[in-house]
Amino acid sequence: MSNVAAIETADSRNLSELPSTLTVALVQLALAVGGFGIGTGEFAIMGLLPNVAETFSVTTPQAGYVISAYALGVVIGAPVIAVMAAKMARRSLLLLLMLVFAAGNILSALAPTFESFWLLRFITGLPHGAYFGVAALVAASMVPVHRRARAVGRVMLGLTVATLLGTPVTTLFGQSLDWQVAFLSVGVVGLVAVLLIWIYVPKDEVAEGASFMRELGAFRRPQVWLTLAIAAVGYGGMFAMFSYIASTTTKVALLSESAVPIMLVIFGIGMNTGNFVGSWLADKSLMGTIGGSLVYNMVVLTTFALTASNPYMLGLCVFLVGCGFAAGPALQTRLMDVAADAQTLAAASNHSAFNIANALGAWLGGLVIAWGLGFAATGYVGAILSFLGLFVFAASLRLERRGHRAA
Repeated sequence: MSNVAAIETADSRNLSELPSTLTVALVQLALAVGGFGIGTGEFAIMGLLPNVAETFSVTTPQAGYVISAYALGVVIGAPVIAVMAAKMARRSLLLLLMLVFAAGNILSALAPTFESFWLLRFITGLPHGAYFGVAALVAASMVPVHRRARAVGRVMLGLTVATLLGTPVTTLFGQSLDWQVAFLSVGVVGLVAVLLIWIYVPKDEVAEGASFMRELGAFRRPQVWLTLAIAAVGYGGMFAMFSYIASTTTKVALLSESAVPIMLVIFGIGMNTGNFVGSWLADKSLMGTIGGSLVYNMVVLTTFALTASNPYMLGLCVFLVGCGFAAGPALQTRLMDVAADAQTLAAASNHSAFNIANALGAWLGGLVIAWGLGFAATGYVGAILSFLGLFVFAASLRLERRGHRAA
């Protein structure tokens, strides 16, 4: 029996056993608010790198290392927390994770040195992946199997709305007041999410048989590793471009600093569009959505590199790159299919993989800039990463077809 079939057999329930539509909507809202805070905190720094660099007297590429620090926190925190908290109720874990996230952002605003700021961004990133992984599992457990990707997409809506509203607004306030205000506001959003989760997410019991070793079993499955590798390699391109969007806007397209929040809004519209369309497509064709998005990213990121000096083309490409987020719900759902009974670790590790992509993209983008190739060259970095991701995707597809033939 295939992994998907096994999950459908285990998860199939009568509609009468599912929560009411209102209950599901309120739970998804609470979880999405947490995602909104996390997304705002993760992406706001990208529009404020020049301001951070000025405060701590470092270069913009050096300031970009705090993006990698946050991503490193996600990479380490997601699997470690998922395994260590295997016997913890999901609601309690969500509350703890969001409390740590809120505190980390508030303390980031108070950091006295660049080194302490770097460390606090790392700590703040620790709950990120585990939160989204557990939130996705909670949302998917409350809907029929054939609607899982859309449920995951609604939780991720908090992340995509953050790029549309939260990130541009905090960037604007950060530029006009102090960048520290951005992190204080994110901390407040985190506390609001704690309250909503406490009120709306129902109490749950620890899953029967949950254990440290069962969760680690996810890493014995080749398809889990291949799916994570697709995210880590194939989607670094979006971050390579977006990490330096502020400087690309002002130094390549020669627009004023006030245009940076506009570009962030455009990117957010693209991410929301991609999340909506990608969730729907993933429920129709999971692997088709993943593979198609990799090819799409190659084309769009190459176009970005070639046309970034034109303000209109820059805006168009920023929107189209944002649409590449269509693969997010698909990859999250794919991990649910291939992880069998190690759901928490696999789901959380998806965000580790995306933040490896974040760190890899920001690092490689910084390298090509330091080599004098310019900010627009980050698009070529992204296209190459998407191309490499296609090889990993092909390996995953081949392994799955061999498994089907054997079955």
